[in-house]
Amino acid sequence: MKRKTKLLIAGSLLAAGTLAGAAFAVSAQDKYALKVPGGLAFSEFKGYENWQVVSVSEDGGLLAVVMANTTMIDAFKSGIPGNGKPFPDGSKMAKVHWNTKKLETFPAATVPATQHDVDFMVKDSKRFADSGGWGYAVFDRDAATDTFTPGTRASNPPQDNDAKCGYACHTIVKGRDYVFTEYAKR
Repeated sequence: MKRKTKLLIAGSLLAAGTLAGAAFAVSAQDKYALKVPGGLAFSEFKGYENWQVVSVSEDGGLLAVVMANTTMIDAFKSGIPGNGKPFPDGSKMAKVHWNTKKLETFPAATVPATQHDVDFMVKDSKRFADSGGWGYAVFDRDAATDTFTPGTRASNPPQDNDAKCGYACHTIVKGRDYVFTEYAKR
């Protein structure tokens, strides 16, 4: 009887572990498989988490960090867009927004809490000729499931959910090659 009980317990633990592993595998998301209509894909920005910081801001109650790939950082350092020249094709930016919280150990500090979304921009004059040469994407993050979805009209702020979603807002900085961000001096 003891042996059967031990085997039954061992079998139950093995089955529970297998089910837990399967549930984790099902819930894990490959964010790099996501795309917005018009073809702009999360995978085009693989590694953005390690790009150099361009600037930080507070944006509608969210904390934001803007990062750029080497092509865009080099362009910023050369004086673009302030010198009137356009960013070169291949320039990419990522803007990560977080909800905020007060730091428990230093309540005067406001710090990132849960990630709200990530916005992307890529300069490709041929592919996005009808939106100032830039493609845009917003991916909302659900903190409860740790998953991303393309932004929609229900997003905050609302998105047109295509690769031109940022064009309307960015036309006010057409003279800066559609880029709001200033490169923060170090």
